[in-house]
Amino acid sequence: QVQLVESGGGSVQAGGSLRLSCAASPYAYYNYYMAWFRQAPGKEREGVAAISTAGGRTYYHDSVKGRFTISRDNTKNTLSLQMDSLRPEDTAVYYCATCPLVYADIGCLSGRTNTYNYWGQGTQVTVSS
Repeated sequence: QVQLVESGGGSVQAGGSLRLSCAASPYAYYNYYMAWFRQAPGKEREGVAAISTAGGRTYYHDSVKGRFTISRDNTKNTLSLQMDSLRPEDTAVYYCATCPLVYADIGCLSGRTNTYNYWGQGTQVTVSS
């Protein structure tokens, strides 16, 4: 059973920072690419950032490049998303998710949801202007 638990969401003013964390069960952590997605009210879920198992390959949505940084700690089974220079349009529920290695070269770093199979419960991020 893969378990993902997000934390670190909250409310912040535009220009501020938040750091999201996702605690993963050890099996998930070592055998999957991982990513952060977000979903705003009335919008489709979109990929924000993704990272390979060893952290050497990453993906970022164009809207967050230069502001968000994805990382993983192999000693603590933790996925993180450092979010700086936050904007009101970043407001959404943020989810961490896992992508099986079989899709590593065809979808895990694409930002699409269709190769991701396990999801956390989500954490709310609200950015006010």
